[in-house]
Amino acid sequence: MKKRVAVPIDAINRPHESVIDENKVAELMRSISEIGLREPVDLIEFEGKFYGFNGCHRYTAHKRLGRTTIEANIRQVDRATFRLHLM
Repeated sequence: MKKRVAVPIDAINRPHESVIDENKVAELMRSISEIGLREPVDLIEFEGKFYGFNGCHRYTAHKRLGRTTIEANIRQVDRATFRLHLM
């Protein structure tokens, strides 16, 4: 089950290193400043912690804009599913 909520940026763990396209981040920063986030990031929740495996440009844009929260779709997962994301 997914639920959309505002999640504190500092509560999001990003276990994989992201490759950032600076032009894309700059464009997202302009768009977010003007109209807000159009598409929430997807997070998984495992044992009460949030993990992000995609949405790195939206996440980075929010951080650089000094935003403290980001809209996210959250899906709770079991241990087996969580481990698959870590591979």
